[in-house]
Amino acid sequence: PHCTQPSLLESSAWSFCRSCLVRLWCNTHSLLSSTNCQLFFLSWETTYKKMKLLIAACALVASVAAFSPSSSKPAFTKTSLDAATLDKTNVMGRQGASVPEFDEVCETTGVTLTRFMNEVAKLNPELRELTTLFGGIDTACKAISNLVKRSQLPGSSTLGYEGNVNVQGEDQKKLDVITNDLLKRALRFTGKLGVLASEEEDNPVDLMEFDDEREVVFDETSRYVAVFDPLDGSSNVDAGIPTGTIIGIYEHDESCEIEGDTPKTDEQEANCLANTLQPGTNLVASAYCLYSSSTFFVLTLGNGVYMFTLDETLGEFVLSKPHLKIPESSSIMSFNEANLDKWDPPMKETAIKWREGTGASGTRFSSRYIGSMVGDVHRTLLYGGVFGYPGDTKNPNGKLRLLYEGAPMSFLMEQAGGLSTTGTERVMEITPDVVHQRVPVIMGSKNDVQEVMDAYAAWEK
Repeated sequence: PHCTQPSLLESSAWSFCRSCLVRLWCNTHSLLSSTNCQLFFLSWETTYKKMKLLIAACALVASVAAFSPSSSKPAFTKTSLDAATLDKTNVMGRQGASVPEFDEVCETTGVTLTRFMNEVAKLNPELRELTTLFGGIDTACKAISNLVKRSQLPGSSTLGYEGNVNVQGEDQKKLDVITNDLLKRALRFTGKLGVLASEEEDNPVDLMEFDDEREVVFDETSRYVAVFDPLDGSSNVDAGIPTGTIIGIYEHDESCEIEGDTPKTDEQEANCLANTLQPGTNLVASAYCLYSSSTFFVLTLGNGVYMFTLDETLGEFVLSKPHLKIPESSSIMSFNEANLDKWDPPMKETAIKWREGTGASGTRFSSRYIGSMVGDVHRTLLYGGVFGYPGDTKNPNGKLRLLYEGAPMSFLMEQAGGLSTTGTERVMEITPDVVHQRVPVIMGSKNDVQEVMDAYAAWEK
């Protein structure tokens, strides 16, 4: 009852009252130890902080306005992002799609992800529904970040293995399953998804059903298809190595629509399944969340790459690096070089030249390899370099999944000015035959990846 007293809203007792209210809600719904409670608490805390910030901002604006002359000039002007400096083939992932328009708000460091997406939606009405979708992704990434941080505490419900094996034949950790369900629940009520595919699911699943029958979604109001790897590098969690979430967003094909209560047929279900089997050139948006020294959220909507960092005091992702560009040349390579003897001859020879300093640049490369794709690609975007998991005699098609690892990360890399290839073809142009198809991937600085492509071209001749 004390929490309802207005006099306590600005006092230190309010912190105690907030905890009581959240605990009471969770107890009432028997969710105290569940992911739902964590999501609720995170959302509740964020809303409270937003309210305090809003009140402070309004007071500041009012005080400044009282002493400032009036002006009709807007604070931000609508400008075109230096598209002339971008390669036209890399500006937008989707074939035939227009380039989203950004203004100065989207280029201002410190802007929150929510404000950023609202501004994008205002300038590009066709992307308005992405605001809701990324709101769910934003919340899920914050919750997963918290789970990863607490996963090694004694007695944690996320420790150990689940006891199941996923479709790739990999043992599922409890954290894999929890983060997969968390992402599905976060996206469930956005109303913007038609089909969803995940590394931890055998087939695309129905977000509205959580039983053992996991059917394909049929919802004519849903515009997008989401593919994701809920926790890339989860096998490294026990060692405290960076992990991440990878997300790709495609448009939902009209061929999947079913009117009214019409029963779905095998042909219609096949059409809906095909919604996930799209090349990377059809991507509307791509993003990853890195859980490391800080929690980073990096995304592209088809007009450059934008990096956000989680400010835990605000509970918000804030823009830290607008329009991120990867260096065109580098001296860093990021491969599992224990497999070098098994690689294709052109990849093997190029890597040896880099190590010896006899490559095209004449620079001797150093090796930096984490073993977590998100962590390695994040460093490569910032410092330049070449990351890859090429095919070898044991895994001719590599180990990375095309749909929810290769294509989304290639979209980000190309938007940052880099290249991504299998050695012989552009990763973005490959249409998957099955949801969990694997593909060799070499991506990074433009000049260095081009050297690999030239080596493969000479080898084929």
